[in-house]
Amino acid sequence: MGILPNNTDRASTKKVGDAAEDEALLYLQQQGLRLITRNYRTPGRGGGEIDLIMRAPDSTLVFVEVRRRKSSAHGSAAASVGRVKQRRVILAAQYYLLNLRSVPPCRFDVIEVTPEGCHWLRAAFDAA
Repeated sequence: MGILPNNTDRASTKKVGDAAEDEALLYLQQQGLRLITRNYRTPGRGGGEIDLIMRAPDSTLVFVEVRRRKSSAHGSAAASVGRVKQRRVILAAQYYLLNLRSVPPCRFDVIEVTPEGCHWLRAAFDAA
């Protein structure tokens, strides 16, 4: 019989994730981006989620995936955003864009949050 995570484990994991998102958000705001929405989710099972949707000073809509790592011993946080995760973020972004009158320029960024600070990867992947 396997050990299942209890609610306390999930709660602490969520707190750590929320703290990483808070740090990434503050960092991006200091770089001049403006928050549009946080934790955007598509409806239904198997949908995607976008950690942060931001507006850059040049009006580009930036869909941000936040990744946290305690260390780089197992690779970078950005490297953990594989094709499946990219596809889910892209699908969520497409769903989000359906509600806009006109589609602005868009890009997909990744923010790595490490003990050393934030590392911003602009245009980390694309919808193609």
